[in-house]
Order: sequence, then structure tokens, then C-alpha cells
Amino acid sequence: MKFSKSEIIVFGIVAASFVVGILFYPQMPERMASHWDAQGNVNGYMSRFWGLFFTPILTLGLALLLILLPRIDPLKENIKAFRKSYDGFLVVIFLFMLYLYLLTIVWNLGKTFNFTQLLTPAFGILIYYCGVLLEKAKRNWFIGIRTPWTLSSDRVWEKTHNLGGKLFKLAGIIAMLGVVFPGYAFLLLIAPVIAVAIFSLAYSFIEYQKEQRTART
Repeated sequence: MKFSKSEIIVFGIVAASFVVGILFYPQMPERMASHWDAQGNVNGYMSRFWGLFFTPILTLGLALLLILLPRIDPLKENIKAFRKSYDGFLVVIFLFMLYLYLLTIVWNLGKTFNFTQLLTPAFGILIYYCGVLLEKAKRNWFIGIRTPWTLSSDRVWEKTHNLGGKLFKLAGIIAMLGVVFPGYAFLLLIAPVIAVAIFSLAYSFIEYQKEQRTART
């Protein structure tokens, strides 16, 4: 299997997370903080081994999945049309995972901070780039806003993704405001994403119904 430059970068990021885990293993507590609530307070712990290596193992599995899917998609020729954007998305999502992992390690070294506030800008960038990818995406089975109506019509797919992509970019910008308003960081992150997802679902249905009515006249 031939790997693209971005896929090689992804594997490099995954390998770096394993190396970081090995290097910091002696410095970690026996029970590591591993989960935080919406206010940035610790509400979950793991053993030292899983606290350090769960994320690297998870990212390795995710990398293999996201690299495999475009190769087995029945509409993989369509994916080639926006492959550059997809490759960029791969790098962004794994940089996000590495950033999350490093924040976890720093916290467990005893450097406490508002976890949600520091994670917010990274989430904002990730959501924004989801919008970039959606605007470029062509119809396929794995990537994009996959509803029965977008998958049944190229026109509905294009309209839904053009609008949905712009709205996701806006949601990403709104999410970044959580840095300035940490008390509302979780709300600024989750509410716009849910709203855009529901709107995109409804919009694709409405556009498909319009198309069907036009076809009958």
C-alpha cells in the first residue's frame, strides 16, 4: 500500500505520542487524571499505563481506519476530487489528538489549568477545518454529511455541503470564543455544532423534497 505525504505525517504524529508516553512514564502518578467535565474539573482516572498509552493506541487505530476508508469506498473516485482537503483534515485531527494528549501529560505533572479553556481553540480549529473539508467533499459513503437525501442526489449533496461547510466554519469560530469566555466554553463549543448538524439534516431533506417535486412537474 502506497502512503501519501500526509499519511506519513499522521503515522509520525502517532509514533511521537508513543515516544512521549515512554519518556514520561517514570514521572507519571500511579493514577492519572484522564477525563475532565465541562467546567474543566477532573472526573475520571486511569492507571499509569492506560493513562499514557490509551490515547496513542486509540490514535493508531483511528489512523488505520481513516487511511483505509477512502481506499475501500465504492465511490473512491469521487474522493480523489477532494483528496487534498481530506489529507489536510487527517493532519489537523491527529495534531489535535496530540495536543489533547500533551495537555493530559502536563496536567499529571502537577501543572493545573483550566483544561476546557485550553482545549477550546484546538476544538475550534478542528471544527473549522471540518467545514473546509465539507465544502470540497464530493458524494461518497464515508466522508461528509451522509443522509439518505444527500446520498441519493448529487445536487442535494452539493447544496447541503456548500451551506453546511460554511456553517461549520462559523461554528468553529464561535467555539474559539471560549478562550475569552471560559465559563461558557463548553456551551460555545457544543451548541453551535449540534445546531449546524440538525440544520444540515433538515436542509438536505427539504432540498430533496424540492427536487422530487420539480421532477414530477
